[in-house]
Order: sequence, then C-alpha cells, then structure tokens
Amino acid sequence: MRSVGVEEELLLVDSRTGEPRALSTAVLAAAARDPEGNDEVFESELQRQQLEFATRPQTDMGDLGDEIRRWRAEAARHAEGLNASVAALATSPLPVSPTIGTGERHQWLKEHFGLTAQEQLTCGCHVHVSVESDEEGVAVLDRIRPWLPVLLAMSTNSPFWQGEESGYASYRNRVWGRWPSAGPVEIFGSADRYHEQVADMVASGVLRDEGMIYFDARLSHSYPTVEIRVADVCLDPSTTVLLATLVRALVETAARQWRDGEPPTRHGVALLRLAAWRAARSGLEDQLVHPVTMRPAPAEAVVRALFDHVRDALEDSGDVVPAQEALAGLLKTGNGSRIQRELLRRTGSLREVVAECVRLTRG
Repeated sequence: MRSVGVEEELLLVDSRTGEPRALSTAVLAAAARDPEGNDEVFESELQRQQLEFATRPQTDMGDLGDEIRRWRAEAARHAEGLNASVAALATSPLPVSPTIGTGERHQWLKEHFGLTAQEQLTCGCHVHVSVESDEEGVAVLDRIRPWLPVLLAMSTNSPFWQGEESGYASYRNRVWGRWPSAGPVEIFGSADRYHEQVADMVASGVLRDEGMIYFDARLSHSYPTVEIRVADVCLDPSTTVLLATLVRALVETAARQWRDGEPPTRHGVALLRLAAWRAARSGLEDQLVHPVTMRPAPAEAVVRALFDHVRDALEDSGDVVPAQEALAGLLKTGNGSRIQRELLRRTGSLREVVAECVRLTRG
C-alpha cells in the first residue's frame, strides 16, 4: 500500500487579539528545548508568522489523522508559552504586515520578487504519496491534472484578505498563483521530459533552484513521492485526512491507468487554469468545472465524480467507508471558507472568527 505524508502550514496569532505574530523563530527554539525531542518535525516558512510541520509516512489513515492532531497540538503548546496560538487558516482574516525570514534563501526571494514575496503570507497543505519510480510519478502527474481543482474546492479555507471579504473561497490560491512557476502544467509524457523542463526553468535564472518548482503537483525533490500542493491548509484535521485519502486513491488510480496503457486526458493548461479559478472562487458553494467534460456542474456532483473515479482504489485500501462518511460530513458542514463566513455572520467580528478557528484547529 502506498504511504502518505502531509505537510501543513499554520498561522501564528496573538492569543488575545488574533493578529498574526512573527514568532516562528521563538516557537522553533521552544520546540528545540522540548525534552520529547520533536523539534525536527517543525520548520520555518517564508514569513515568520507561520510554522510548518510534516508527518511521517503512514499507510493507515487513522494513524495519519492522529499524527496531524498531535503536531497541531504540539505547535499550539509551544506557541502558548509566547502568548500565541496556532490557527489552520490559509490566509489571515485580520490585517497583517508579513515579516520575511532572515535566512539567505528568504532574503533572495524578497530581493527578486518584491511584493509577490512580501505579501505571500499563505498557508497550504501538501500531500506526499509514494511512487515506485520517477517514470511512474510523471505518469501519475499527467493523469491527475484535471482532478486537482476538485481537491482545491474541497479544501478552500481563505475567504478573507487584509481584513476584507475577498469574494473567493480560496484567496490563497490566487495569491500563490503570483509566483511564476505556480499552477497547472502540461502533459510531460516521460520522466526525462519532466526533468528537462525543470532544468530549463532553473537555467532561465528566474528561479533560484528546483525547490521553486511550485507546480500544483510535482515530483518531490527530497522524497520518492509525488507531492500534491494545490490545497489550502484545512481548518478541521478530518478534512486533511479525507484529502490525503482521496489523493492516495487518485495516485493509485492514475498509476493503474498508466500500467493499463490508458492515455491521460489531454485538457490544455488554459482550461485547467479556468477550472482552478472556478474552484478558488466558489469552493463547494456553487458550480465547478467538471474534470471530464470541462463544463460547469454542481460542486457536489463534481466531488462525487472524483469519489467514483477513485472508488476501486479506495475499496482496495479499505478506505471507502470512512471516506464516504467524511465526505458526507464535509458536504453537510462545509469546509473552512464556509465556516469562517458563517462565523463572521454570527459574530460580526473577524477577531472572533480567528478565536473560534484556533479552537477548531485541534479538531
């Protein structure tokens, strides 16, 4: 069975005001002093108002969920000593002036990309799924392309930006798309072609290195995995587990298609960009672009089409029933963008939105 690992980026906020605080260095120092020795789990990100953790590779989705909850709770514990909290929010609902880290890489990004880097306080969720080879990995990337906007729609958790309603369910996706290497990509056809394109992009001088290949899905440059990067960080950890479950099944389904000689669907990048825009705009609240027909369809129908597409893989991994239950709960309760907007309607305060999301982050 394929293993799965998750990376989540969390927002560090003031426990009293809910405003983002540039405390990643202090939180990492607290983790380093911890006698349980979990400092290697956490990392800094571009902005000092955020913190990232990575799970170990897991094959059991229950174990993956337990680990996600554990590291969210540990991050919160380390932040509490600094009068701060962690929130699984993909953008800050409250106004913020982000603080770029002082490391050489972060300063290079600041110098070369200006406001794109300065304003880039966004938190995503990256799902790694093991593959047997780069050739299999690229075959998977070629075949999952149309389904990635559906994963984005399910995860949307960033309706507010700088204290304002953005009009998008995932404004993070729109901000992230400012990077020149971000977004959907063409069909590669082979691992050689994939690596050639990556090398050419780095050789252009626009990108610092291979770590700046910000495709919606890519081969990991550190692990034998495909890395699906399209999602917002999810407010409820159960949504993260559902996302990871569907991603693993999507990867397995694509690998089987490749082995059976089934070619990838040849939707162009222009259409995929439109599908991603629709998903970021609407989330699960309106229509999406159907991955097969590339025509509008109700969001619930499109999500269920994804489930049906990967059902055989879910059956084989024993995940079909828990995935069905989690999906039904998501469609009923809503994802982070719906919950945030409902909280604002009920309380009239973005500070109260952040406070409640801090509580919901632990699950």
